[in-house]
Amino acid sequence: MQSDFRDNSWENESFDWLRLLGRNLPIVIFLLVAFVGMGLTYWFFSPPEATAEMIANSSSSSLSAPFYKPIPAKPVLQRLAQSPGPIRIGLIAGHKGSDSGAVCADGLTEAEVNLNIAEKVAGALLAQGIHADILDEFDPRLSNYGGTAVISIHADSCTYVNDLATGYKVAPSSRTDSIQLQSCMEAAYAQATQLPYHANTITPHMTDYHAFRSLPDGVPAIIVETGFMNLDRTLLTTNADVPAAGILNGIQCFLDSTQ
Repeated sequence: MQSDFRDNSWENESFDWLRLLGRNLPIVIFLLVAFVGMGLTYWFFSPPEATAEMIANSSSSSLSAPFYKPIPAKPVLQRLAQSPGPIRIGLIAGHKGSDSGAVCADGLTEAEVNLNIAEKVAGALLAQGIHADILDEFDPRLSNYGGTAVISIHADSCTYVNDLATGYKVAPSSRTDSIQLQSCMEAAYAQATQLPYHANTITPHMTDYHAFRSLPDGVPAIIVETGFMNLDRTLLTTNADVPAAGILNGIQCFLDSTQ
């Protein structure tokens, strides 16, 4: 009699898996539902590809943008005095470019005397590194001249009046504070020339000098009558270095007082 032998081990193993699956069916169903739910959620909330790229770029830009913290405005306090601008001295050579001024019997003109002294002063200033401009009587630059100071140089009549017609005088601008410039010039010029101060011959043409009205506000200015072309002629011509030194010293005194 022939025996019937069959290997049923695989059938037993399959049966064991089915029994295990049957016991844990609720867990398997829960995992499947959770997986499907996560997939649907991801799909529903994910933007299209182009939109996602825009969002990424936008996020990158916003994160790299600078942060500004508003700061309340406060007044700026200047702790150090502001440095003055370059020194610039204007020297009006009286009557230059306009007329001769007073004229002596031998033809000597006031304009010549004034220009000679003005050139000597300008040369001495430039030698010290100070910019100096020689200006005409009615120089078109006057209305916009932003100088440190302006000195108009003139001389008195060549006509003999009496033995008292000797000396100098100074008149300041009434439009800009020029008292310090006047004070310095009076003292320095008297010391250099030893001339007396001729206050009683100061005229309205000096106190209301046209250049005072032409200059910008804030520019100190004076007019100096350096002497009489009759009794003081030698000082004003042959020894013109002396009145030039007096004017130069007056300017230096003023600059020292304003530094």
